[in-house]
Amino acid sequence: MRCALVLGLLLAPVACDAPEKDKVTIMVPWSDKEFAAFYAVVKDFKSHHPDIDVEPQVTRALTQQLDAAVAADAEPDLAVLPSVGAIAKYREEGALRKLAVDTKAYVQPFRGLGMNGADVYAVPVKADVKSLIWYDARVTPRPPESWTALRSRSDKWCLGLESGPTSGWPGADWIADILLADQGVDTYKAWASGGAKWDSTPVKDAWTAWGALVKTPRKDASTLGFRDATAKMTKKECSLSHGTLSAMPFASAQVKDDQYTYVPSSRQALEVSADFVGKFTGNKSADVFIQYLASAEAQQAWVNEPGFALSANRKVTEYANTTQGRIAGMLRSPRYTLCFSAADAMDPDVSAAFYRAVLDYTNGKEPTPLLTALDKVQKELGYSQPNSPPPPEPLCSSPNRP
Repeated sequence: MRCALVLGLLLAPVACDAPEKDKVTIMVPWSDKEFAAFYAVVKDFKSHHPDIDVEPQVTRALTQQLDAAVAADAEPDLAVLPSVGAIAKYREEGALRKLAVDTKAYVQPFRGLGMNGADVYAVPVKADVKSLIWYDARVTPRPPESWTALRSRSDKWCLGLESGPTSGWPGADWIADILLADQGVDTYKAWASGGAKWDSTPVKDAWTAWGALVKTPRKDASTLGFRDATAKMTKKECSLSHGTLSAMPFASAQVKDDQYTYVPSSRQALEVSADFVGKFTGNKSADVFIQYLASAEAQQAWVNEPGFALSANRKVTEYANTTQGRIAGMLRSPRYTLCFSAADAMDPDVSAAFYRAVLDYTNGKEPTPLLTALDKVQKELGYSQPNSPPPPEPLCSSPNRP
């Protein structure tokens, strides 16, 4: 190694030509506990690969930031993809690269949604179950596992829809969950993949059922964060909440059978989701990092960090929180059909319109014109367009299907 001798006041040798670390950039939407959990996994990776530096790029506007980066040829090496609809979009555009990652340990439909034929394009690094109803067992009677039965109760639901550029998604998930439970898997798949009209009776019924349940209009909901809304349960200001464990504001010690706990909203089909990571550059060190993220070792470490992440990897079965582990077990249970989140499976432009319509409906607009407008968006921008990629598959599956 060459050295330079700095003369003058400082007579000290200074090393130069030090080896540089490889750098991997990854764009992520996580914050707070979710980001802390991810970064704990990053630090573990770096302890085994000291020659690779992982640089997260955090944004709440994931769709807009990633689209802009791809358009400017300034892509990150890796990125959490905004939706499974975006996997096909970026793949068709030639921006998303094939991965040398074995995902056979992942359950369906997560595994298949990250693939095109036999090729892997995205890894589901963090999973969720959306079909959950949360309550405080100390003050609220156990809810029934049926939307029909729930509609006969007088509980006040916690409702918050604000989430930055994706505000409205908690309501979109909720409407989809009601449609899945009330109308079944086939109707759900047809609607989520663009094969059913928004103003059809089954879809409209799901919207109006949700509106009756949460008692729209609820004009405060569009500016209230979803976690802030559920936090009102701790003050006895609402008694039931809908959504994933990771979206709840509870501390791990509070999530247990005799305090904050859940029932599934259906005994047959569950709405699920995942954060998929894909690769946009030829950086070889990015290959090493994504292979690590997909491993059972990294997945096991991730789920026991704060943030209540679940893994769709069937080898990951040890959860420090018993309730979290029981929910994760639903992802591996043959009892349920798992259906991927409808909004996440739709074309990204249709999803964005869906979220806006949820906000408008919550603020008091009638559902019929909103659904008519969504039909127009789907016709002009959805999967029926000649140059559009096909809808993601499989949307629904038994977890044990190959």
